[in-house]
Amino acid sequence: MSVAPLLEMRAVTRCFTVRDATGQTRELRAVDEVSLELRRGEVLAVVGESGSGKTTLGRMMLRLLAPSAGDIRLDGAPIGQVDKRVLTRRMQPVFQDPYSSLNARHTLEEIIALPLRVHGLGDRAERRGKVEEMLERVGLSRRLLHAYPMQLSGGQRQRVAIARALIISPEVVICDEPTSALDVSVQAQILNLLKDLRDAFDLTYLFISHNLAVVEFLADRIGVMYLGRLIECGPAEEVLRRPRHPYTRALLASALTPDPALGLPEATLRGQFPDPLDPPAGCRFHPRCPQAIAPCAATAPRSLHDGAGLVECHLHDPQMLPGAITS
Repeated sequence: MSVAPLLEMRAVTRCFTVRDATGQTRELRAVDEVSLELRRGEVLAVVGESGSGKTTLGRMMLRLLAPSAGDIRLDGAPIGQVDKRVLTRRMQPVFQDPYSSLNARHTLEEIIALPLRVHGLGDRAERRGKVEEMLERVGLSRRLLHAYPMQLSGGQRQRVAIARALIISPEVVICDEPTSALDVSVQAQILNLLKDLRDAFDLTYLFISHNLAVVEFLADRIGVMYLGRLIECGPAEEVLRRPRHPYTRALLASALTPDPALGLPEATLRGQFPDPLDPPAGCRFHPRCPQAIAPCAATAPRSLHDGAGLVECHLHDPQMLPGAITS
């Protein structure tokens, strides 16, 4: 018996109206008909280059942005109909930049206790006790209770942001590039912390990143985005060891390795990332794809679902290409 997803996106699109270099008003489809499920207790990583639509996707899940089309549901209910206070109790964000996501004028106690105050949870003494406990949970000393963000390192600030997100016991945490602004050694510490907290609090994560090497440590499933489209999604082991889309293979080939003896990876992504205001016809990846075939330039690939997950690529579509790759 299949379990209903905790959070579900159905053909979700988000458009923005922007001005191009000539002053003309254009439509930017930052997310284009994406369907995705977040299952209770899992870590779903969404990866892709800057401009692929990952952050917009996360912001729509948090209801910070409304979809232009499509449907987002939380436990089967349209997310737009869920009371905002209920939604923030159940879902919390951890943003990319720990230097700008914390109020520099507030102490750590004030920052971490803010969600408790907003929701009217506990009196002052109870809130302080919860903050002290949460500081220790994220690896910080209680003695920092009255410190200010400017007195902390980047890694410590991100721990504070995580503590603030977890203080009201949410079910879902949307992590938007939570380690990309940190040194490599600190990244590993934060990833370990997130993994430990997930197990301790039975959390569900949507983890947004541009780096497949980072998500390998945490992810149960991986979705790959390119120019607003979800082009591959499946179990982490399948996506990392047997990637099916040429773009996913290129991302993996260009990922940095922790072994210095292996040197720098070879750059396999040719060409420039396309202008999102003027995406290529057909398959959006075809101008950069080393395996592009004639139909790729003219016809957009179908979203194919099978036992290994989802892939949008003509090379895997028997209707488009006789003898297509099927494994």
